[in-house]
Amino acid sequence: MNVEYKTGDATAPIGSGNKIIVHVCNDIGAWGRGFVVAISKRWAEPERRYRAWHKGEEKHPFALGEVQLVQVSDSIWVGNLIGQRDIREFNGGPPVRYEAMREGLQQVAIEAKRLHASVHMPRIGCGLAGGDWNLVGKIVEEELANVGVPVTVYDFPKQP
Repeated sequence: MNVEYKTGDATAPIGSGNKIIVHVCNDIGAWGRGFVVAISKRWAEPERRYRAWHKGEEKHPFALGEVQLVQVSDSIWVGNLIGQRDIREFNGGPPVRYEAMREGLQQVAIEAKRLHASVHMPRIGCGLAGGDWNLVGKIVEEELANVGVPVTVYDFPKQP
């Protein structure tokens, strides 16, 4: 199965059936820049749950490689994937953590299959986290598309 690329808004995923919108979060509890702004404009619950998770109010650990699924409608879930260490460069490298993203996407694949859902995302980990889509895209293919999970990646339309 191939990853499909579309111009559009990842917070308004196309197609029918259940959908999981995945994005990368940091491991320090910061929310307020990048793609999360678009998520928060559409739904309050993903940010509220992320902040509660960071405070230890959720059952599973708040750590790199973990994912929190938040249902925002009958057929849409937002996947808060902890794939970024801090929000600044770390030891001379960007905050993105590729192995953590891989671990999180493995969890997303399990949930997508359980929910019979497709997965939708911007080019995760490649904005503020500083990732390289050549690496991230390969991880997305390996952990989602190659195991039979339909994936659509959205590029926001260029502004004139």
